[in-house]
This record gives sequence, C-alpha cells and structure tokens, in this order.
Amino acid sequence: MSDLYLKQLLVGPMANFAYLVGSRSKRECMVVDPAWDVDAITNAAEADGMTITGALVTHYHPDHCGGHLWGHDIQGIAELMATKHVPVYVQAEEVDGIVKVTGVSRNDLKICRSGDQIDVGGVAIKVIHTPGHTPGSQCFLCEDRLISGDTLFISGCGRVDLPGGNADQLYDSLTNKLAKLPENTILLPGHNYDPVPSATMADVKGRNPYLQAASLAAWRHVRGV
Repeated sequence: MSDLYLKQLLVGPMANFAYLVGSRSKRECMVVDPAWDVDAITNAAEADGMTITGALVTHYHPDHCGGHLWGHDIQGIAELMATKHVPVYVQAEEVDGIVKVTGVSRNDLKICRSGDQIDVGGVAIKVIHTPGHTPGSQCFLCEDRLISGDTLFISGCGRVDLPGGNADQLYDSLTNKLAKLPENTILLPGHNYDPVPSATMADVKGRNPYLQAASLAAWRHVRGV
C-alpha cells in the first residue's frame, strides 16, 4: 500500500484547489497553494493527524499564494508562516512575483528547479517547471498524481494574456512535458472548472483540445491569431 497522503481542498470564491501531500506513516505533509482560508487548510491537516512541514507554490498569482487581487485581500503563505514558519518552495523565476504580491521575505523562499525531488517524510515530490501561464509555473508529480496548478485543467489550460504569460512556452510545457506523462497519471488541477475534480491523463487527452495535436484552433485562440 502506498504511503502517499494526498487531500484536495476546495477554497475561496474562485474555485481554487489547495492540496495536502505527504507521508501517512510519518504524519508529515506540505500544503500546495495555501490561499483564501489558511485556517481551514491547516485544520484539515490537523484533523488527519498531519503536521505541515512546508509549502509548495505552483505560481505567484494571489489566488494561489495570497495577496490582493480584483478587490480581494487573499490569505496565503504570509498567514501560514505567521503560525507555522515553514520553507516555501518556488521556481527561481517566481521569486520576485511572490515577494511582491505576498510581502514575504526572500529568505523564506527555497528555490527549486525542474527535476528536483522534495522529500516529505520519505515521499518524493518531483518538480516539473512548466512556464507559460507564468514564467516560473511548476507542477508537482507525486507517484501517479500530478498537481498542475493553472498550467493544465481537465478541459483547458492557463491563460497567457496576463503579465509573464507566453503561449509558446505553454505549448511546449503541455506537449513536451505533461502530455508525455503516463496515461494513468491522475491530473489534479488548480481550479474546480470541470464537472469532475480530477481525471486520468488519458481522459484529459480525450477531452482537452490543448493536448490534441490535430486541433490547432485552440492554440490559435490562445495566441490571439
């Protein structure tokens, strides 16, 4: 039986997903994209007897890490660290954005790069750098589960019309990285935008036009041409 502990939590008015991921036997976990309701996230971990030992941030947008967005003052890593001073793992390209939107110190951030493995109680979390939605967007592969943030949704992908977005980079991230994962990999997206909260990559490829090589219309739409 796998030692992987993973819990999907729906938080906030923008249908965000936060995740707890770690080791059942060691009772340790990290929180992915702690935002909106930090108490609810930490209470969920405590209810399962888990200790939060770190945070993983998929990208710097405030609805995933805290800050001010479209009239919302959003809780995030700053509030988490006020009670649990844990390391926060980010891609190098996201450091400036995360410091700016959350107000945390650079000293609180741990730089990780694509291919790195982060250990949580003996459970390995593989980092995959997937630029496109933002320059330092990253996904986390935990055994056969992929936490994808806003890079890939079950029937769509992250927008590229915000600062730092790049359609060419996103195309490369999706087709040359995520689409090549085993088809039994379970996609766990950063938002609840679909009728189901997760799906296998085989199912995603069947319904998501951005992963279908024959469908150029979707990419023309993203690129604005």
